[in-house]
Amino acid sequence: MPSLKTLRGLLLLPAAALLAGCNMVLMNPSGDVAVQQRDLIIQSTVLMLLIVVPVIALTFVFAWRYRKANTEADYRPDWDHSTQLELVIWAAPLLIIIALGALTWISTHTLDPYRPLTRITAEQNVVPGTEPLVVEVVALDWKWLFIYPEQGVATVNELAAPINRPIMFKITASSVMNSFFIPALAGQIYAMPGMETKLHAVINKPGVFDGFSANYSGAGFSNMRFKFHGLSTGDFDQWVANAKKGDGGQLTRDAYMALEKPSERNPVQRYAAVAPDLYDAILNRCVDRSKMCMKEMMAIDAGGGLGKPGAYNLSSLDPALTGKASRPYVAAMCSVNDPSDALLAPVARPN
Repeated sequence: MPSLKTLRGLLLLPAAALLAGCNMVLMNPSGDVAVQQRDLIIQSTVLMLLIVVPVIALTFVFAWRYRKANTEADYRPDWDHSTQLELVIWAAPLLIIIALGALTWISTHTLDPYRPLTRITAEQNVVPGTEPLVVEVVALDWKWLFIYPEQGVATVNELAAPINRPIMFKITASSVMNSFFIPALAGQIYAMPGMETKLHAVINKPGVFDGFSANYSGAGFSNMRFKFHGLSTGDFDQWVANAKKGDGGQLTRDAYMALEKPSERNPVQRYAAVAPDLYDAILNRCVDRSKMCMKEMMAIDAGGGLGKPGAYNLSSLDPALTGKASRPYVAAMCSVNDPSDALLAPVARPN
């Protein structure tokens, strides 16, 4: 019959094998923002353990000391109060809560994802005047589109950035809510259609890191992953040069409308050029030029609206031709870009 020690070893062996596949990236990140977030996790956990560990330990001590069989322990049935004990019981948690609150307040402001970085690492500050690398992120069903406005290229399911240069992500989505998350770089940020969220971060080490959506968004969610490349400045320039030779051609508005259709397990794709106003059109949900941009709609509303004539500014696709249910939408205002397609003609006004 195997001994207790042998059985314990056999039970721990599968657990050790499973844990060997774990990557403690959250505890060993490669970006300064993620490092500060890791430190916050550790500091908060240690502060809470200052009260949790003694309470658990004293529970076992009291249970053992005052067990029924221990006749040598004090038996004081009339005891009901101790001012010193009350002070310890209430003061210790209160002090920990105050410390946690101060730590959270400070870190909430210093690690605000909308706040431009002031440091590259704990030992190196951002040089005044340094321009961040701007990356426009669009969560599609179910793939990621990254647009580099400064470099004029775009990629699908591949992201790259030079090490030790601040990065500013502008994040939105095409249809449903997602969550942009690169654990080695920084915390997760939600991506929502019609809205823009931001994330400032920096990568300090070269390497290839995992990125994914941390928010369930439908059938293809589990494969909504990409690789993030931390590169030296020279390697990043070479990566951009290769992207400009990408086989995806130009990412025009028409190409985007084809790309945004739901698909799964998309391979890496690179676009050599991008329509300059594409991200703005995606954000304002007017890639289709027949639709009014949200910012134009809001500007009209802020000015008092169009009144009764605005109620008829709707267009509708013909369900007989598209095979889909008719869905009216706010049409674009009269401009040189108005479509001439009969399918997009305004809905007739009622008598």
